[in-house]
Parts: sequence; C-alpha cells; structure tokens
Amino acid sequence: MTTHAGAWSAPGSLNERWHKLALNLFMFVVLAHWAEHIVQAVQVFLLGWPRPQAGGVLGLWIPWLVTSEWMHYGYALIMLVGFFALAPGFAGRAKKWWKIALWIQFWHHFEHLLLLLQAVTGRNLLGYPQPMSILQLVLPRVELHLFYNLVVFVPMVVAVYFHLRPSRADRAEMRCTCAA
Repeated sequence: MTTHAGAWSAPGSLNERWHKLALNLFMFVVLAHWAEHIVQAVQVFLLGWPRPQAGGVLGLWIPWLVTSEWMHYGYALIMLVGFFALAPGFAGRAKKWWKIALWIQFWHHFEHLLLLLQAVTGRNLLGYPQPMSILQLVLPRVELHLFYNLVVFVPMVVAVYFHLRPSRADRAEMRCTCAA
C-alpha cells in the first residue's frame, strides 16, 4: 500500500483507477437529488401547490419519500460517506474546496440525524408538533433544503472544477485519471 496526502490507498483503488467513475456516479446522484429539490421549489413557489403536496418528481409517485426521515437521513449519510471516500483522490485547491463541502455536509447530516432521532423517539425539539432541525427554527424546510443543497453544491462544483483542471503542482500530487 502507498500513502497519498495522509490517506491509505492501494494501487488501482477507488481514489486512483476508479476515482473518475466513482466521482461521476456521485455527481449524478447529487444532481438528481438537486433536481428533485428544484422541482419541489417550482411546485411550491411557481405553481402555488401546498407544501404537503409538493413532493418533487419521485414524491408524486411515492409520496412517503418526502415525509420519510429515514430516507432523508439515508441520503445525507450516503453523501457524507461519498465525500469521505472520494476525498483522498483530491489534491491541492480541489482538496480544499472538497473539504469545505464535506464539512458543510457533515452539519447537514447532523441536522438529518436530529430529525431522525425525533421521528423515532416521538420527542420533538422544543416541543414542536413535528421533528425540527436547528436551522429549521429560522427557515422553513423547503427553503432550508434549497439552502443546504446550494451551500454544499457550490464548493463541491468548485472542487470538481479544480480537480478536472489542476494546476501543475496539483497535477503532480494527483493519483487518479480524472484530469483531462
């Protein structure tokens, strides 16, 4: 095994040979999730649908998805695992921006864990009638999730941009085949 930027990786591993494929799959999942929130926002803010009926695309076919704290927590956890798993493949400027997105996602994951624990125990934050996250105390849930997706997505896109177009110094540190 070789060490790269403080992380262990075997030759041909996820962060070398398979990094480009894994990153593309991860970004596909992120974009699909982002699209769901955009469709939900269109349903609420442009079409005037009541929030409980605005479920994005999948929520129209499978309504329990929108209300399932297990599903939301599972996605937040998958995102966090993806960030951690792909991080060793990033170098230089890209790694800095990837870590920013990772830490924001870590907080987002914590908020979903808090929601899940309330749903499972039936004991809601500050006695609210429904599970509440900390930032949901100041922003409604649809707006909050648009905000979270945006503040995670922007540094993630910056990281991927720098990863695909590395400086000479960053390219020298890279062990994957992502750069053009």
